[in-house]
Amino acid sequence: MHPGRVSEVFVNADLTIPRVPRVRVPRALRLALAALAPAVLAPALVLPVALVPAAHAVPQQVAPGSPASIVAVEQVSPTWSDILVDSPAMGRTIRVHVLHPAHSSPRPSFYLLDGNEASEVRSDWITKTDIVDFAASKDVNVVLPAGGEASYYTDWQRPDPELGVNMWETFLTEELPPLIDGSFHGNGRDAIGGISMGGQAALTLASRHPGQYQGIVAISACPLVAQAPYQGSVRAGIASRGGNATNMWGERDDPDWFAHDPSMNLDGLRGTDIYLYAGGGLPGVHEQGFDESVQSTILVGGPIEAGASLCTVDFAARLAGAGIPAMLDLRPTGTHSWPYWQDALRTAWPTVEASLQ
Repeated sequence: MHPGRVSEVFVNADLTIPRVPRVRVPRALRLALAALAPAVLAPALVLPVALVPAAHAVPQQVAPGSPASIVAVEQVSPTWSDILVDSPAMGRTIRVHVLHPAHSSPRPSFYLLDGNEASEVRSDWITKTDIVDFAASKDVNVVLPAGGEASYYTDWQRPDPELGVNMWETFLTEELPPLIDGSFHGNGRDAIGGISMGGQAALTLASRHPGQYQGIVAISACPLVAQAPYQGSVRAGIASRGGNATNMWGERDDPDWFAHDPSMNLDGLRGTDIYLYAGGGLPGVHEQGFDESVQSTILVGGPIEAGASLCTVDFAARLAGAGIPAMLDLRPTGTHSWPYWQDALRTAWPTVEASLQ
């Protein structure tokens, strides 16, 4: 396979065989990634405030020192509950959507994360995909936190003037799981996934907490963050939302960048079922016609997805070198956009399901 072009689809590719070459990212693509990162990861979501009560539009503040707790439950349907979680780590109340079976028997949980423009009001998975209908037939809790804009779902070194306090790693790995298991009959077997920024975070959280997640799904993500050009893209994406990545993991050579790069912590992924997806960046089945929206998706989402594909191939090669198997799903077409991510979740589901058995 030519290193600059994805021309095949590999599903259940045996990554112990060196079919996936180490990719040197071309200078032109590095420049494109840097230029396009401010538009990265997910189209803007604009919701009228009337869709949710005003009290929920602005997260409530939580006094430090108290344990995390569920302070309210909104029963949207027999299989969809919204919970409001007081998080001492975050210092505020976080909305979490839980799509769950109607029965009370024990079942596993799948945590699913958003991209760079995550909304505090409602997860983009809820507003931009058919996840509610899809999850209805699954014997799994699908857990969708709202919020996390440009946060990489990590614990930041310090509060950011624009993005505030971000202690998502603590919230997702320590505070939230006992509440989900206790209130929604979780059996302690978990998987985690996400798109773009959320896919990178899924791999990072799993590598930093070995054994906590039995499966990982990374869709259109760039797992690598520490080295050039990848760190520059992370910084530009956070800056596009008004934040400063130095408040997250420090200056460019700070050890925190390497501590949160899953390619530097591969042993933490050993024994975990891994699914990696990326499109090729060319227009595909979801870019029919040529209206303004489609043009924007092609011109912006195309190069971003091509970069995500190259980064995914690079990461897959590192997994292969470490003898860690993964399901690698590369497509010749497909942009960085929600219709493809909805499709990819269906392709990923057998990996999720198998990991949770």
